[in-house]
Amino acid sequence: MTTSPADASTDPRLLLTGLDPADDRLAALHARFAEAALDAGAVDVAYRTLDSPVGRLLVCATDVGVLRVAFEIEGHDTVLDRLAATVSPRIVEAPSRLDAVARELDEYFRGERRAFDLPLDRRLSKGFQRTVLEHLPDIGYGATASYAAVALASGSPRAVRAVGTACATNPLPVVVPCHRVVRSDGTAGNYRGGMAAKQILIDLEARA
Repeated sequence: MTTSPADASTDPRLLLTGLDPADDRLAALHARFAEAALDAGAVDVAYRTLDSPVGRLLVCATDVGVLRVAFEIEGHDTVLDRLAATVSPRIVEAPSRLDAVARELDEYFRGERRAFDLPLDRRLSKGFQRTVLEHLPDIGYGATASYAAVALASGSPRAVRAVGTACATNPLPVVVPCHRVVRSDGTAGNYRGGMAAKQILIDLEARA
């Protein structure tokens, strides 16, 4: 079948026919479509990936702020599928829209940033979990607090297990520092990105 320019303008996906995934033109076309969608207000969630000492991170944001930070161990495609089902199917890879997020994360991983100045979209945190997560930035850079101490600060001193669950399901790890919450005996405890990732973050801050 032959595609005319008129056909392609009607359905832009036809422009991709016959292009190898490694072809630079494919990336350029995707960037054009993403920018057009953003300009038209047709994107509810933008995302990008970036390399870090704890592996490749997926970062997603809405007009409100950063919505999700995900580790490779979680499965980036799985995370995006879940966001499409629970937040909006209008999700587009738009790296430039998250340049500020990427810059602050890079500064943090280089040891040049101790706190994030990013707007957050906290809609994925509910109830007591949100209360817990909002207290975490009070734990200073390079410091740690026990699950019991965080439970007390959150107004429910007996809810130690619930604090653990809140931290383990934190939708904004690294940015919201659940890695600073440890067991009473000082051991790291569970972490959404895996035990090794949590220890890397603790050690990174301890060296600064």
